[in-house]
This record gives sequence, C-alpha cells and structure tokens, in this order.
Amino acid sequence: MSAADPHMIAERLHQQQNACMVSITIRDVPEETRNELAARAARSGRSLQEFLRGQLVEMASRPDRAVVLARMTARVKRDQAHVTVDEILEATDADKR
Repeated sequence: MSAADPHMIAERLHQQQNACMVSITIRDVPEETRNELAARAARSGRSLQEFLRGQLVEMASRPDRAVVLARMTARVKRDQAHVTVDEILEATDADKR
C-alpha cells in the first residue's frame, strides 16, 4: 500500500478525531427511554450513538435558560429599558389597526 492509500488516510483521520473526543457513560436509563431514543435514531437513519451525539452537540450549542435570563436582565439594566404592560398592549393594538 502506498502512503496515499485512501483507506489508510481515512483510518488515520478517524483515529485523530477520536483522540480529541471524550466518552460519556449514562447509567440507569429506563428501557422505555432507550427504546424511544433508538427508534428516533432509526427514523433519522443514524445509529443510537450518532443520534445522541448530535443531540448533545445541539443542546450544548444553545445557552440554557439561566444564561438567557441573565443576559436579558443585564441588557435591560444596561439599556434602562422600562416598558409597561399598558405600553406593550397599546403598541400591539396599534399594529392591529
């Protein structure tokens, strides 16, 4: 095999990628939960591992509620935005006209 063999290159890339990944083990998952997740994975044409990895990556890419709330609070304090409920309702009604 030559040094440029596509299979060797693919295997090397796979090894490098896995060297940068961590493993997570989740114990005591109810069987019904595992079965539902496996069914969702199958419907999406992915293995359970691929499906769960995608879900975890997506979940981690979004800020959680506490972070969103803290950002909103900081923005309101920074901008000194004070809008009353009546002002919101008035603006909403004006949009309907």
